Amino acid sequence: MGPDAAEAARRVAVAVPADVLELMARLRAGGHAAWVVGGSVRDAILGRPAADWDLTTDARPERILELLPDAAYENRFGTVAVRRPDGVHEITTFRTDHEYADFRRPHRIEFGDSLEADLGRRDFTANAIAWGWPRPGAEPVEPAAADTRPGAVDGVLEDPFDGLADLRTRTLRAVGDPTSRFEEDALRMIRAVRLAATLEARIEPATLQAIAGHADLVRHLSQERIAAELAKLLAAPRPSVGLALLESTGLLRVISPELADQRGVPQDKIPGDDLWDHTLRTVDAVPVDRPVVRLAGLLHDIGKPATAGDGHFHAHESVGAGLAETLLDRLRFPRATAERVVQLVRLHMFDYQGSWSDAAVRRFIKRTGRDGVDELLDLRAADNVGSGLAADAGGLEELRARVADQLLAEVALDRGDLAVDGNDLMAELGLTPGPALGRIIDDLLERVLADPSLNDRPTLLLIAQSMLADEGA
Repeated sequence: MGPDAAEAARRVAVAVPADVLELMARLRAGGHAAWVVGGSVRDAILGRPAADWDLTTDARPERILELLPDAAYENRFGTVAVRRPDGVHEITTFRTDHEYADFRRPHRIEFGDSLEADLGRRDFTANAIAWGWPRPGAEPVEPAAADTRPGAVDGVLEDPFDGLADLRTRTLRAVGDPTSRFEEDALRMIRAVRLAATLEARIEPATLQAIAGHADLVRHLSQERIAAELAKLLAAPRPSVGLALLESTGLLRVISPELADQRGVPQDKIPGDDLWDHTLRTVDAVPVDRPVVRLAGLLHDIGKPATAGDGHFHAHESVGAGLAETLLDRLRFPRATAERVVQLVRLHMFDYQGSWSDAAVRRFIKRTGRDGVDELLDLRAADNVGSGLAADAGGLEELRARVADQLLAEVALDRGDLAVDGNDLMAELGLTPGPALGRIIDDLLERVLADPSLNDRPTLLLIAQSMLADEGA
């Protein structure tokens, strides 16, 4: 390929959001290069929805602030952030030299004028591709071939590390020496297995070997960063791809020894599968739009290794709930998320029988809560699939229908659904705040669960008065 042909091959059209193009245009109007880099370029090339459009330029941070008065410094390394209707965009100056002191963040950085040197600092070749416009006068940007995609704009593609070739073969490869890349930031190892799952890619051997050899560096990372990558991994089409890599490389044992201990624990479910295999199948079986249930699927049997004995796992759901709570607290997951996951782990071993009365179904909903019952049923369905059974095994669809009927009937399921509250009981019966008041309200709820027709104010006040009389007898 001659120079002219090679130059033409670099000129491509990419669909870039209007707000991002406006920022690029203002940088170039100020006499500077303007490029979009990283995951957004990668995803746009792959035809995937692209988010987090980040920019890089030869303009120094102070100059960026001059050209974009509404921008602001984001950190001490000169990253500038600018808010637009479609989100916050980060703009960084080309960087060259850098030092990492703790395997997770740069200790020192130096600005440069070379896009290629900047791309050489990035993690994987698929993320070391830039698209945009050189500094005015440095290189003309001639129109590319006509592109009919909505919003497609002509620009130059810079790919000094053959990231396009790796994208075509769905290969994840570290830029340069993988050991150096992972010693700079250990999170890149977890990101590699996450991208392997989300991009349905393979990690090339040298990069994979470096991950396995340096897994212990993950101990230096903040728990919040680990949790964020784990949540993204669980959003992949098949999380098992990344989870299996976490285990095989040793990363999982650093993140959660309790989960890593599942490997090798026998399971009398699918021939050849151990407990870890069962967990992976369960997570994959949860719908992708159920992130809390996917997290619960990952942790639902976390208590089994600690309770293994005589072929059974006695009370593993209770032990697992405690271990899940500890792990989620350590990883700094949001409290509401952690509480829901812990509840799902604790309750996932329910034993539905077709002989359950309607009152039993209502008590089942009460234990899980209205907002949690569908998630618990989804977890059990995934657990069934992970065990080699049909999703609706154990009468699950029948239970779903019965739960739906009770919810549709708007029956009382918790204290707030009762026709009376504590204020009513205090005003009408002279009760005072305290344990006795709470006990009477709970007793009233139990009676209404058994017979919803009792849930009207006069009837409940009469029942409560009878309870007081019985206590005084």
